[in-house]
Amino acid sequence: MRILFTGGGTAGHINPALAVAGYMREQEPGTEILYVGNRGGMEERLVPKAGYDMAFITISGFQRKLSFKNIMKNVRTVERIFTASVETKKIIKNFAPDVCVGTGGYVSGPVIREAAKLGVPCVVHESNAYPGVTTKLLSKQVHTVMLAVPDAKKYFDEGVRTVVTGNPIRGEVLSMGREEARRELGLDERPMVLSFGGSLGAAALNRAAAYMLAESGKEGKYQHIHGYGQHDPMFLDELIEYGLDLDKNPQIRVLPYIDNMPTCLAAADLVISRAGAMTLSEIEAKGKASILIPSPNVAENHQFHNAMALVRREAGEIIEEKDLTGEALWKKAKKLLSDPDRLRRLGENASKMDILDANKRIYNVIKEAYESGRK
Repeated sequence: MRILFTGGGTAGHINPALAVAGYMREQEPGTEILYVGNRGGMEERLVPKAGYDMAFITISGFQRKLSFKNIMKNVRTVERIFTASVETKKIIKNFAPDVCVGTGGYVSGPVIREAAKLGVPCVVHESNAYPGVTTKLLSKQVHTVMLAVPDAKKYFDEGVRTVVTGNPIRGEVLSMGREEARRELGLDERPMVLSFGGSLGAAALNRAAAYMLAESGKEGKYQHIHGYGQHDPMFLDELIEYGLDLDKNPQIRVLPYIDNMPTCLAAADLVISRAGAMTLSEIEAKGKASILIPSPNVAENHQFHNAMALVRREAGEIIEEKDLTGEALWKKAKKLLSDPDRLRRLGENASKMDILDANKRIYNVIKEAYESGRK
């Protein structure tokens, strides 16, 4: 089987594709895979690192805020849509895929659209509770739309075939146990809080976390690991301004990047984070209580919808960024940490949302599309 994957822009679009590609190679070692991405996108680094061949198109997204500069960018985007279609058609004819799989991001738009026009069976995966524009536009042209959560189904028209598959989870996340992780991290019996805003950090979350960590340091009742991101050098200065001496508080660890996330996640009693789709899927997989702070700076405010999918099921708590302060975060975190029953209930409900066989479900959908193309 020859499969063409496409998706890019963020790790949330790329990693699901790589996880599924890896699973397919395990099930059918002879599978040939080509990944089509955007030149200069994050996929240009991540996909070859994972060992897959790549082809490139040049595409950009539309700017929603009106300004002269953005209008000119949008004119350029319109031009690129036409050139990307030509580039895509050439790639598809050369590779001759049996199935085309899209995982989101504007790069997947022209690829899936051209593949469908050429009669290639196509499927797309939507990792968020609120579908992206690209997924909704492509939904009527594809064999199946795969959904991470049932909440997304209501946003598609009646005739669109949808299947709930969940989000693919990394094997290392699933395999790490709590006690093993705590031993590896050198933690004691005190509750542990894991907080982070993503690889690049989140300024608003960091501002609130600095206050929380300083207040926690005064009490010494909890352990913390906080990832402040590689682009927020002010964070360490803020800790000093709040009076927190990290040398005297070894139970508090702050890192620019958490490179052992599966271990830290397994060890945590409470997770404080943004509400990206893949992060939430991993929280669900490990059955963790969480305080979610959705980023308001994402398309269609999809992180808010992701967070609310948990909140409605009493599987997590939320603080919207407009309401976020250090005092508010510390108050909510402290209340949860002092209520083990509430922590356990949130974690158990999060675990009920998890779909552990997402890779297998997605594989089955791709096989169905493949069989439909052979009839």
